[in-house]
Amino acid sequence: MTAWLFLVGAILSEVTATLALRGALDRPLLYVVVVLGYALSFGLLALVLRRGMALGVAYGMWAACGVVLTAVLSAVLFGEPFTALKISGIVLIAAGVAVVEIGSHRAATREAAAS
Repeated sequence: MTAWLFLVGAILSEVTATLALRGALDRPLLYVVVVLGYALSFGLLALVLRRGMALGVAYGMWAACGVVLTAVLSAVLFGEPFTALKISGIVLIAAGVAVVEIGSHRAATREAAAS
């Protein structure tokens, strides 16, 4: 369970850094948030992997959730368009991550049964 909490932290810090990057274009002081956010995100992602989560699952969740949250929050915070095409892309990303997660669990179940 701890790995999942670290993964949530990694996702949130990456999204924060990415949104700060957009904001830093007008307020350069936000580059500090960008650097700290990305450093924290990668550090937490390393802890997730150290706790035994599969790389494909961890990276897939991290990247996909980051894309989805960034797209939604950039629409809210910066008024970027949230179109049907963008929503379709988000649905496809979520479906892809679900497939990776299900595949990972099935592989682990088969491996455990074979042991």
